[in-house]
This record gives sequence, structure tokens and C-alpha cells, in this order.
Amino acid sequence: MSTNPHPAPVGGPVPGPPADAGTPAGPSVAYHAPDALRLFRECFHALADNVERVLTGKREVVELALTALFAEGHLLVEDVPGTGKTTLARAISASLDATCQRVQFTPDLLPSDITGVSMFRQTTNAFEFLPGPVFANIVIGDEINRASPKTQSALLEVMEEGRVTVDGVAHPVPRPFMVVATQNPVDMSGTYPLPEAQLDRFLMRITVGYPDTRSEIRVAAGAVGTPVVETLPAIAAAHHIGEFIEVARNRVQAAEPVVDYAVRIAQATRTSPHVRLGAGPRGSVSLIRAAKVRAASQERGHVLPEDIKALAEPVLTHRLLLSPDAELSGWTAEAVLADILSVVPTPVVGGLAGARR
Repeated sequence: MSTNPHPAPVGGPVPGPPADAGTPAGPSVAYHAPDALRLFRECFHALADNVERVLTGKREVVELALTALFAEGHLLVEDVPGTGKTTLARAISASLDATCQRVQFTPDLLPSDITGVSMFRQTTNAFEFLPGPVFANIVIGDEINRASPKTQSALLEVMEEGRVTVDGVAHPVPRPFMVVATQNPVDMSGTYPLPEAQLDRFLMRITVGYPDTRSEIRVAAGAVGTPVVETLPAIAAAHHIGEFIEVARNRVQAAEPVVDYAVRIAQATRTSPHVRLGAGPRGSVSLIRAAKVRAASQERGHVLPEDIKALAEPVLTHRLLLSPDAELSGWTAEAVLADILSVVPTPVVGGLAGARR
């Protein structure tokens, strides 16, 4: 993020993909600037357009992933192999002029392979910390559930607190910081289910899914000429993303009835007869954070109940543990949440629909 807490705003729009892949100019924007929400919307959709060049027909998935980025959260992408999980993560990284590290999670991966290690230097007669791949703006964890639980837990502190503690010394990671982890379904061989504490650290869990027929035909027919991740231009720099994070956080307001609505949804998951463990307070907080980004991406200064409804599934379902009876009866977390949304009354927030700035 820019070192100046109130950088001078630039009135021009966020530039689209440049002819070359040079460092993006992009505007600096203070969250209190009059055109901050407009610049946020233009940057958000420019990034989405860029990522969609290599992930055809998955606009909703791309926008959810970018929502997690601007909400300063982490993203878990779960699906069967070959659906573009890693492509999504790499395309987001390529669209930013930011540092990126990729870790292939395997059963023999050690925690220090992720966080880093202190080594003794004879030349200085002192220990020196060698940072691991987690010290980057975007950290891509391929097939995170193929690593052992001990290695998976190495991400807990850094995902929550933005720092790594080695030998009693805290080492902060850069901002923005986002973990994009992919995992195969837990019923596939060689996988270790993520513990509930780590699942709760992810702001969202999404699935890419197979492309529709038209998109798959287009991809197959133009496979040779289709843009690849390496050819994507950078749309925004890391410090621009940090500034836009502040725009969503400070310029978008969540009225009390909307916050109450999000909390009541989270609380309803804890009292549902189909759920053994419901969403905790982190779930309702995450829902509001993500809803603010969705509102900003539409150049709105207020969160609407529709934002909460639209994001409830990706934000909350991975935090639910169903009861054994519910699983035997064929219930899924998505079905339980849909039932809750149909029961919890939707507030009527007068004067906010279509509100701008």
C-alpha cells in the first residue's frame, strides 16, 4: 500500500490491459476522494475482464475471487481436477503487479518449507531468517489437502494475523496478502481433510465447475490461439489494491438492519437441527466485509440485503458441519443455508436501493 495515507486522487479511469505487459500506471486513490467508488468499480471490472480471458465463461467465479481479494480475505477453490482451479489463481496473480509464490502441497512438505527457517551464518556468527514462499502478496497453494495436517496448520497464524513467528520473532508478510488454495474433493485418494479451524480462516470457498457447452467448444476450437496466463498484462499494482481495500472498507456503509440480517443468518446456522457446528462470529464479519466489496464493485455506497444473500453461500457453507443424521438424509450445507435464507426475514432498508457514493 502507498506510504502516503492520503494519496492524491486521480480523476481518470483505471486503464484497461496495455499493449505490453509493463508496470501498470493505475491511479492512486484516497478512500475519501469523490470518485473513489467509480475508480474501484472500474478497477474491479478491468481485473475481472482480464482474468476471464483465460477462464472463459466463469464471470461469477472470477468476481467472487476478486471479492475475496478486495475484502482482504483468503480463497479456497475446491473442485475436481482439470476445471481451472490453479488457472484462476495464477490469472489473478498475473493481473497484479505484485509478488507471487506458488507452493505444491505434497505429503512430504514440511511447515518450514512454507514459513521459512532460521539458519546460522558463520560469517556473521548469528542466526538469519530465510523467508519462505508465504512472504508474497499472492500465495498459491496447489492441492492443499494433500499435505499433512501439521503442514496445513503452518498457514493458520499467517492467514489470520498476517505474520509468521519463527524462534519467537514475528515477521510480517506484505500487504495485500491473499492465500488462494486449491483442493480436490476429500473423497479422492491421498487427501487429508482440512481442520475446521483452518477452513474458518478462508473468507470464501468456491467451485469453478465444468464450463458450459458453448464455452468448452470455444476453448477446444481455439486452444492454440487462446490467451495463456503468461500473456496476461498486469492491470493494477499491489499498492493500488491496498488503497482500494480501504475504499471498500471506509466508503461503503452497512446499515444496522443489514448487519443484523447477516448476524441472524449466521446465528440460524448454529440452531439448525441439521447442523452440528454452525458459523461463528468470524462468519458474519466475513459476510459484511465481502458484501461491502460487492457494493463497491457496483459503485454503491451502501450494502443491500441482496449483497448478503448473494454471498451467503460462498462465505458460510464451508463453516458448517452437518449432523450425521442430516448427511444420511441427503442434506448438504448449501441446502441447509438455502432453507435458512428462506426463513430469516429480509429487512427492508428504505432509501438504499440504488444508492451511489
